[in-house]
Amino acid sequence: MAITREGRICSFCGEPGGPGTDLRLLGGLGAQVCATCVDDFHAILHDEEAVAAASGPFPWERMDDAEVLATLPRILASAEQNISFAHEWVDLLRSRSISWAEIGRALGVSRQAAWERFSRRAADKGATA
Repeated sequence: MAITREGRICSFCGEPGGPGTDLRLLGGLGAQVCATCVDDFHAILHDEEAVAAASGPFPWERMDDAEVLATLPRILASAEQNISFAHEWVDLLRSRSISWAEIGRALGVSRQAAWERFSRRAADKGATA
């Protein structure tokens, strides 16, 4: 099972990525980051004034209502991307014959709870081992 960058967005700026873009998969936890965001964060981390400014109020505290509303769909797209990534990882585990009981233990839930949450998309629908 291949986990690809196709159809992903940058988890920081919301820009779409995929083949032929600068989007990169980091750490295996679903976070995606584009080269522009990496460069921007690198510049901030090496500039004491920029670090101080970034350590100030949260961005949403400076936004008006229209900006907060405009940001909400991007936040949900990032969250949905991470949920989709979790399903891909469960599919990967199932393709390696990892049992629902083992997946449940890793998630701190029962085998049944893991199956109910992830089996609807799993390639082995109906498998309950």
